[in-house]
Amino acid sequence: MSAISENLARINDIILKVCENAGRKRDEVKLIAISKRKSAEAILEAYQAGQRYFGENYVQEFLDKVEHPLLANLEPEWHFTGHLQTNKIKYIADKVAMVQTIDKFATAEALSKRAEKEGLIVPILLEVNISNEDSKYGVMPEDLLFETEKIHELPNVAIHGLMTIGSPDLSDVGKEFQQMRHLLEQIAENSPNPEQVKELSMGMSQDFDIAIEEGATMVRIGTAIFGER
Repeated sequence: MSAISENLARINDIILKVCENAGRKRDEVKLIAISKRKSAEAILEAYQAGQRYFGENYVQEFLDKVEHPLLANLEPEWHFTGHLQTNKIKYIADKVAMVQTIDKFATAEALSKRAEKEGLIVPILLEVNISNEDSKYGVMPEDLLFETEKIHELPNVAIHGLMTIGSPDLSDVGKEFQQMRHLLEQIAENSPNPEQVKELSMGMSQDFDIAIEEGATMVRIGTAIFGER
């Protein structure tokens, strides 16, 4: 068994145990393997070990991988998990299952316009700057309801939930993830399609267990699967 396969097996075992301890079902949590700056060979190795969900952060790198001969005939589910510039939207709108990092109305509007041209409705998550750090992108919690109301009016994007990156200080992460759960409940209540707004993408290699305990439906893990970048 390769190192990537072993890492995936270990992480999936941890996810299962945390879910059991939290009274949740394993299939309530989707593991997104963050494969940025990793080779097509590494992604293929993870795919062959059973991993199907992958997250990419950079548009050109993502496009190179989608078209790579090793991956072109596979059927992974790609999520865009990096900061998305409006001038790059046209390259990925028809290639991703979800954009997890919509941080303002202008980006959502540009994505909706492109999706309309492609005949698509693109699922999105709104990125929340829950830790209030200047170095992070994301809607501030107090602005979230206002932003979601505007984005709900766009015809070709669909809000499926929220995404965040917790504080580096793990002592703060639990309460931040709790707040994210409450924010998800609030925007679902105010959504025209509340049953659709159920995804909570939070937790990475260092804190995914805490995220699952607090209700994450997606955890984004890179280093613990593929090693240091």
